[in-house]
Amino acid sequence: MITLVDDYFAKGCGRCERFATTECSTQLWTRGLAKLRRICLEEEVVETVKWGHPCFVRDGRNIAIIGAFRGDFRLSFFNAALMTDPDGVLEKQGPNTRHPDMIRFTDEDRVRRLEPVIRSYLREAIGYADAKISPPKEQGTLELPAELSEALEVDPELAEAFHKLTPGRKKSYVINLRSAKKSETRVARIAKFRDKIIAGKGAMDR
Repeated sequence: MITLVDDYFAKGCGRCERFATTECSTQLWTRGLAKLRRICLEEEVVETVKWGHPCFVRDGRNIAIIGAFRGDFRLSFFNAALMTDPDGVLEKQGPNTRHPDMIRFTDEDRVRRLEPVIRSYLREAIGYADAKISPPKEQGTLELPAELSEALEVDPELAEAFHKLTPGRKKSYVINLRSAKKSETRVARIAKFRDKIIAGKGAMDR
């Protein structure tokens, strides 16, 4: 996966064979992604790369992340359980997503049309970060490390595969990730675990 954010817009995320080709999903939505990036950067967030995608951070807390697919491109919000969605534009990433968390764009002009809404939602999310407000813990579920929850929110294929794992295999990843002291280490481990999770294996499986 890429480590430089500009590479995402020029070449893609680096997770498939279409990387650095004209067939890459990022190249299908060049202008729309550029508009979305500009809007985010104007809202006083820091741009970085996480999971091969541009991620916008405020004081160490993830606010939103950009993604591009063959049929659409997206702006996804972290801590989606807090978002109020007054304009009704948020959608779920997939069937295993608990809360609507993304604005989907199927044409580049929709970014322009929704710019006031996008800014409003970014400011709402930033407000929660500044106030250090987090979503309430959900009962009866395995408590995942924040980095894993965030990776599942922005990667529908990974989320679907993880939710299909047996409880024991899910727990094996949680235990492994919790053993890492640094967030950067946990993020790196998740990237390495991705193929195993997609294959339905646990952290210790070969």
